[in-house]
Amino acid sequence: MPKEKGRILVVDDEPAIRDILVTSLSMEGHACFSAEDGRVALGLLSAGSFDLVITDIKMPVMDGLSLLRRLVADFPDTAVLMATSVADIGIAIEALTAGAYDYVIKPFNLKRLFVSAERALERRRLILENRRYQAYLEGRIDEQVDSIRRLYNAEQERTRELQLALGEIQSTYTSTLDALLNALDFRDNETQGHARRVVEYTMTIARELGLEGEILKTIEMGALLHDIGKIGIPDAILRKPGKLTEEEWTEMRRHVEYGYNMVKDIRFLRDPAVIVLHHQERFDGTGYPGSLSGDHIHIGARIFAVADTYDAMTSDRPYRRALTYEDAREEIIRYSSSQFDPNVVEAFLQLPRGMLFDIRSTVDEIFRRKEADRMTFPPVCSLPSSVGLSPSR
Repeated sequence: MPKEKGRILVVDDEPAIRDILVTSLSMEGHACFSAEDGRVALGLLSAGSFDLVITDIKMPVMDGLSLLRRLVADFPDTAVLMATSVADIGIAIEALTAGAYDYVIKPFNLKRLFVSAERALERRRLILENRRYQAYLEGRIDEQVDSIRRLYNAEQERTRELQLALGEIQSTYTSTLDALLNALDFRDNETQGHARRVVEYTMTIARELGLEGEILKTIEMGALLHDIGKIGIPDAILRKPGKLTEEEWTEMRRHVEYGYNMVKDIRFLRDPAVIVLHHQERFDGTGYPGSLSGDHIHIGARIFAVADTYDAMTSDRPYRRALTYEDAREEIIRYSSSQFDPNVVEAFLQLPRGMLFDIRSTVDEIFRRKEADRMTFPPVCSLPSSVGLSPSR
C-alpha cells in the first residue's frame, strides 16, 4: 500500500482496458475514475482535480496528444502517463517532449505501470511541496523585508529628527556665539575689520597648503572664535589706551584659556577649541600658554599666526602707520622658523598680492556700508562662503 494515495483518471476508448486499470490501481489504494476519450476527461478534470492522468494516445473525438497539450496548459499540476503500442514509440517520445512524465507500452505490464504511477505521483508531490515551501519562504522573506523596511524607515525618521535637533542645537550655539562675538566687537571695536580679514587670510593660506574638507571647517571656526575669551577680560585692561603692566599682561594672556574653556565642551566646537587655545603659541616654543612648538601646535593655529601678523602689520594703528606689503612680507620671512611655521610662510608667499588686497578691500567696503547705514553687521556665521568674512581676534 502506497504511503500517499492519489486520485487517478484513466482515459482509454477500450472499456476492457479501462476496467483493468481502474480495478488494479484501486487495489493499490488509489481513488480511480475513467473516461472514454479526451473530451470526457476534460469534463471530469474541470469538475474535480486529479493527481495523475493515464491516457491512451490513439482515441476518437480527442486523442491523447491533444489531451496532453490541454492538460499542460490548463492543469499543469496534474502528472500524465501516456499508454502506447510498440509501433507508436516515436509518438510516445513526442509526448514526453510535450510534458508527459513517462509512457507505458501495451499490453500493460502492471508491475511496471504501478512503479511509473508511483514515481509520477511522488514527483508531483515533491514539486507541489517545494512550491509550497518556496511560497512559505517568499512569504517569510517578504515579512522580513517588510520588517526591515519598517525598521529602516523608522530609523531614517529618527535620524532625520536627530539631524533637525542637531541643526537646531548648532543654530542656537551659533546664535549665541554671534551674540558673544558682537558683544566683543562692541568692547574692542578698533579691530573689527582686522578680525574678519584674518579669517579670510587664514582660509586662503589653508587652501594654498592643500587642506580641504572638515579640517577647513575646523580652521575657519577656530579663526572665527580665537579671541572669544576676551569676553572674560576686564574693560579696564581690554580698552586701556596705554601700555599694560606686567600684571595686566598676565591677565590678558589668560584670554586663550578663557576662550578654550568657553567652547571646548560644545561638541561641534571641540576641534576649533584647540585652535583657540594654541593661537598665541610660537613655532619655536616661546609662545603661550603651553610653550608648544612645531607640529605640536594645531595647523590651524600655525596658519592663523601668519595671517594675523600680516593683517596687523598692514593696518594703521593709533601708535603707528601701516607697513607696506613688501615690508610686511619681509618681516614674515624674517620670523620664519621662529615665530612661524616655515611651510605656512612658504604657502603665504605664493599668494598673489592682488588677492590679499582684494580681501582687505572687500571687508573694508562692508564696514563702510555698515557705518553708513548704521546697521548691525550680518551674523558672522552666516556670511557667504565666497567672501569668508568671519570675525577673528
